[in-house]
Amino acid sequence: MKSLRFNSVFDIIGPVMVGPSSSHTAGAARIGKVVRSIFGEEPDKITIDLYESFAKTYRGHGTDVAIVGGLLGMAPDDERLSESLKIAYDKGIKVAFVPKSDKVDHPNTTKITMFKGDRKLTVTGVSIGGGNIQISEINGFKISLSMGTPTYITIHQDVAGMIAKVTDVFSDRDINIGTMTVTRESKGEKAIMIIEVDDRKDHEEILKELQSLKNMDNVTFFE
Repeated sequence: MKSLRFNSVFDIIGPVMVGPSSSHTAGAARIGKVVRSIFGEEPDKITIDLYESFAKTYRGHGTDVAIVGGLLGMAPDDERLSESLKIAYDKGIKVAFVPKSDKVDHPNTTKITMFKGDRKLTVTGVSIGGGNIQISEINGFKISLSMGTPTYITIHQDVAGMIAKVTDVFSDRDINIGTMTVTRESKGEKAIMIIEVDDRKDHEEILKELQSLKNMDNVTFFE
């Protein structure tokens, strides 16, 4: 008999969550919450494309309410998740679910597009099991973001010198940047930086310092 190996206790008992499935509910809520953090504000309209397993079972497994709850800023264990569609409706947020027949690399995949006025953000997320997720694409750029390492996500105006100012904050604290992804809507508009670092130290001070930078709109930290 092949022995089972677990990386942590959460591989055995699963995440704290509301809902029937760690992949379809907890993971879906986490994807939504990360996308909301990247977007940085409450949207006017949301389009949620669902693939393979998500497309087939999203109503029965609560994937729909989980994703929308996350997009409203709720955690996987938030008791309001079951009311998320009503809450979105009451806020005037238009939500559309679009089951897709396309084949993708993982059956629990969703592509979420957020709109706010002229702003638009498209993020593809995958629920890989046990409440764990990966972000595989932002605005058409292929990335591999697991949210398993200390990660900062910034929303800022696309102006000269912003990347240098942000990286200086980490360099001044002797914190190494493992990976960094930069994307923008268009020249001079909103831009996004996703920064994975080797150390979570001083993260509260770093958040404050990054947020205080001129032309910075929003900064979020995940670990």
